[in-house]
Amino acid sequence: MSPEDKKHCCLTLPPDALNNLPENVIDSILMCLPFKDAVRTSVLSNNWRYKWCGLPELTLDEAVWTTKKNLFFHTTEITKIISHILIFHAGPITKFILCVPKSRSCHMIDDLIYFLSKNGIQHLVLELPFRDSPHKLPSSFFKCLQLRHLTLQNCLIIPPPAFKGFDRLIRLELCEVTISSKLLGSLISHCLLLEHLVLHIAYSYSNVVEINAPRLRSFYFAGSIRSIFLKNAPLLEKLLLTDNETGYLGAEKWDIVKFFESFSALEHLCVNMLFAAEAGEIPTRLPFDLNCVKQLYITVDLYDSAEVSCACCLISSFPYLQYMEIQEACCNDGVADHRVELPSDVTFNHLKDVKLIFTSGSIIEMQLAKLLLAKSPVLVRMLIESCRAKGTATVKKLVDELTTFQRASPEAEVVFTKR
Repeated sequence: MSPEDKKHCCLTLPPDALNNLPENVIDSILMCLPFKDAVRTSVLSNNWRYKWCGLPELTLDEAVWTTKKNLFFHTTEITKIISHILIFHAGPITKFILCVPKSRSCHMIDDLIYFLSKNGIQHLVLELPFRDSPHKLPSSFFKCLQLRHLTLQNCLIIPPPAFKGFDRLIRLELCEVTISSKLLGSLISHCLLLEHLVLHIAYSYSNVVEINAPRLRSFYFAGSIRSIFLKNAPLLEKLLLTDNETGYLGAEKWDIVKFFESFSALEHLCVNMLFAAEAGEIPTRLPFDLNCVKQLYITVDLYDSAEVSCACCLISSFPYLQYMEIQEACCNDGVADHRVELPSDVTFNHLKDVKLIFTSGSIIEMQLAKLLLAKSPVLVRMLIESCRAKGTATVKKLVDELTTFQRASPEAEVVFTKR
């Protein structure tokens, strides 16, 4: 548009155009703005002064608490903002996200939760700072019975005896919350519609958490695998297991057979953790096949015989596997004193794509590549990615060695890349 056209457009624009916008258009505009900017529209005109007070979705996160100099507001300012919401907001709030900076506190959490429980909250995120102790959720929290999505961080959860669960909840995320194993199992089992579960547990429970979730489809768990048992999850399709960055999971035994025996619908498995088990206690394969598993992502220390045994057990039990990604967990340039062995009768008849993320291109890593190439008759591509810098001569040597490996699939392409 030329300057003259812009000038003509401005001259013909009605002076009260903002005030005459339909309510649904105003709502759409405000919903697209960050909370700070939505509140600032109150200066546009008297008609816009309280428009933000009817927003059904509010997000109070780092962007709200940060000053122009990239400093966080003081606790008093955070409290003041929340107080204004409680005073001026009118109408339902279906979605509310509160993320308080770790260096600050919030003294109106209980009042806020009570307010939300009375205004139809369906999607709630509470990420609270962990100071002296986690914040105990008030009784009004357990009256938010329309919740469908719930995320909690650094909270103490003690449900009242009369609490019957969130019977509309579809997604639940708990990160570093404080709750007993019994209450956690009870909370999950009473969410009858639960489909997606995320647990970040920073400690091991003294008792195992039994997860009874008949409609669960995806589960992400970070913590000690010894602490959980999926008692009833017949529809589970996606499972992600990772450690909590505290090292090995301990010396207690983990029953790999018992853990995986109920995953008949599992399609996608990601295992990024260190196993606590003795190599001799792990079977060469599960006594049952998981025929639905199509994708496997696994991180394993190839220099630890117990971990290798665990990984081999799992890999051997997925006959319909189509995609596999294996990452070496440790940087070790030495030569392992054991060999990677799979049962002689295992063939990956459906494996089409493999990605191997190696640290050194060692003998045992190359042995694994050789093994998979020899046992995958429909393989299309094997991508070997090195996560450590190597000289041109070393890379050429690895590539030359890979080209000599026997391939069960004449179509298999081997690609070597560096991160």
